[in-house]
Amino acid sequence: QVQLVESGGGSVQAGGSLRLSCVASEYTYQTQWMGWFRQAPGKEREGVAVIYVRGTSTYYGDSVKGRFTISQDNAKRTVFLQMNSLKPEDTAMYYCAAGSPNWVREYLQSNSYNYWGQGTQVTVSS
Repeated sequence: QVQLVESGGGSVQAGGSLRLSCVASEYTYQTQWMGWFRQAPGKEREGVAVIYVRGTSTYYGDSVKGRFTISQDNAKRTVFLQMNSLKPEDTAMYYCAAGSPNWVREYLQSNSYNYWGQGTQVTVSS
């Protein structure tokens, strides 16, 4: 059973930055993609950014393009999310996920991922 542990959430003012980290207990054939999803109260879980752990491909949700950057350290089985120019609408619980989606249209869909972390809260004040 793959375990994911997130860290790095917190509170920041609009325009500020935060960096999230997610460490995976192992990589398997079921964890070819890792990434970040977020969910605000009363809203559906949204794909933020994902990365192919065996390469360099990345995908971003439209609302974070140009502001967020996903990266990885394979030796440490760790994925990072650098969040810059944060906005109040970025406030949400952020979840790390791992899975093996097959098609591009699945990369940012939460139901394509089998493993989830506990989540870390990000709060952006105006």
